[in-house]
Amino acid sequence: MMSTQSYPPPVRGGFISSLEGLRAVAALGVLATHAAFQTGVDPATDIGGVLARFDYFVAVFFALSAFLLWRRRGEAVGRYYLKRAARILPAYWVTVFTVLLFVPGGPWLANLTMTQIYVTDGLMTGLTHLWSLCVEVSFYVVMPLLAAVLDRLPQRVRIAAIVGAAVLSLGWAFVPVVEASIGRGWPNMQIWPPAYACWFAVGMLAAEAEGMRFPRVPRAVWWALALGVAWMAGREWFGPLGLTHPAPGEFVRRVLAGTAFAALIVVPHALDPRSRWLSSPVMLAMGRWSYSIFLWHLPVMGIVFPLLGLELFSGGFMVVFAATVLITVPVAAVSHALVEEPVMRWIRTAVLR
Repeated sequence: MMSTQSYPPPVRGGFISSLEGLRAVAALGVLATHAAFQTGVDPATDIGGVLARFDYFVAVFFALSAFLLWRRRGEAVGRYYLKRAARILPAYWVTVFTVLLFVPGGPWLANLTMTQIYVTDGLMTGLTHLWSLCVEVSFYVVMPLLAAVLDRLPQRVRIAAIVGAAVLSLGWAFVPVVEASIGRGWPNMQIWPPAYACWFAVGMLAAEAEGMRFPRVPRAVWWALALGVAWMAGREWFGPLGLTHPAPGEFVRRVLAGTAFAALIVVPHALDPRSRWLSSPVMLAMGRWSYSIFLWHLPVMGIVFPLLGLELFSGGFMVVFAATVLITVPVAAVSHALVEEPVMRWIRTAVLR
């Protein structure tokens, strides 16, 4: 019989350490799914199917961001937006400008303004993964409005409203204009922000549940269940493999599986943040660099293939994955030290003091 224990809001140091480490895992998971795709790992195999669905670590990122921001809501709106912009934009712009030096002529304005998912053929080589950051930033933009509306409600009503909005969002893919967008040569509206409300709802609900009773289950069980969800979602009967555009029902199943994957990973760590390995010095460092790891891993992967003398989709997953990690991590550390941290320090000391 599972025992339960009540957890008060966690001590800030251990709490932040644990979730920083979880960010690192998510960044490496996204890197792994891209390495698997670009080396041609067969998604019809058991391992290939799981690696293909490691794109659900994007859902982990969304849920983590929603959890951390929702539990801190109430900050002055101007201060909040300034901190979010300083955290996201400088490193993002450096990455985009660098890629544009080597891939000129792309939709540079859309990519610099984070509007590439709203423009036909807006995703450019080396930066295709940034579609998810566009979606995440949309949540940052609307979160103060959500807080202003929902904080007027009792908590039970607020939770019901979050759940209701998440359920309602599952109908997005069935909207006729969304369903027809690809066939008409429009931007893929299926990946616009409303489609992923469930993933953000996971984090918001975890923040609402903070301090409530939570079952003491070994962490390995949650991770095993999450891998089971990834395996199931990677089966051909669950939905199309590879980059085949899913039908509305298939897309909804994919979103729901991502919701379960994120919940199984994020909620246990959010409500019981004690984790030695996620709080280890290595994982703490990787967590600090995780945003830049995410930004840089795909441009780096584009360099790794010629460095290794490999062609795209010709195999070599482990070699490409390892080489990409070995190059991306120091690049990310430099980006954090020279771009992210100085900008945030300046904002804190010169602007927000």
